[in-house]
Amino acid sequence: MMSVPGLPAEDRCLVMGVVNVTPDSFSDGGLWFDEETAVRHGFELVAEGADIVDVGGESTRPGAARVSLDEELARVVPVISRLSAEGVAVSVDTMRAEVARAAVEAGARLVNDVSGGLADPDMPRVVADTGVPYVVMHWRGHSHSMDSRAIYDDVVGEVREELAKRVAMVLAEGVSESQIILDPGLGFAKTAEHNWAVLAGMDRLLELGYPVLIGASRKRFLGRLLADPDGTPRSFDRSDAATVAVSALAARSGAWCVRVHEVGPNADAVRVAAAWRRAAEDQPVGNVGGST
Repeated sequence: MMSVPGLPAEDRCLVMGVVNVTPDSFSDGGLWFDEETAVRHGFELVAEGADIVDVGGESTRPGAARVSLDEELARVVPVISRLSAEGVAVSVDTMRAEVARAAVEAGARLVNDVSGGLADPDMPRVVADTGVPYVVMHWRGHSHSMDSRAIYDDVVGEVREELAKRVAMVLAEGVSESQIILDPGLGFAKTAEHNWAVLAGMDRLLELGYPVLIGASRKRFLGRLLADPDGTPRSFDRSDAATVAVSALAARSGAWCVRVHEVGPNADAVRVAAAWRRAAEDQPVGNVGGST
């Protein structure tokens, strides 16, 4: 299992718990919007088994409008500061370089940028200056336009190629290879069929040589898979069991970390996957039907 400097190291896939300090995130907007409830939720996630707590102050759901810089800073910095002060490994979910810098100064150990540096050209230089790990996600545009960009001939090949280009660009800005984590961006400019193809083709992403973060939790493609007989997609909060299944399979396939809303069952899932992987590695090689 790949490890990332400055973050927890385990012989299993890590679990990143989500704290959305927003009123409009797709599955839990408003639940943790004020500082006290956000901090309390962060500690709850750690108690449930989260290795990393991902704090975000701007919704990236389809169609979401951007918030101001000052508003995003006001939402995330106090929460990050309080969690970090108690030893929690915190990541900041932001597309803005100024927010990333302030978050790291407040104690964040990782920058999770869904735009992979495309939304703010200063982001790679800030990440290089701070030296913290950096999630480079596959991204084709902001939330208001991303669905129209879900056009591919070979989605796995194109996601892989576009991620490789983004990595080359951030390396050229001074980010080191040891800082880079990849995220294929499930649901971002991708249909349900694209998401399943990307998950099934994760081995091709791992060939790039970097840790891979998978964020499938409560996303629309799970709700559509589990739709009611009349075609009504399953609600976000009723997709957690499906998320657990994805976490187990992603962990078994080599994911470095899974990003989830409901931590406990997913923490169990990655431990099951790790035990399965270790057992598979320990299997003796022999001749079928005979002895050696």
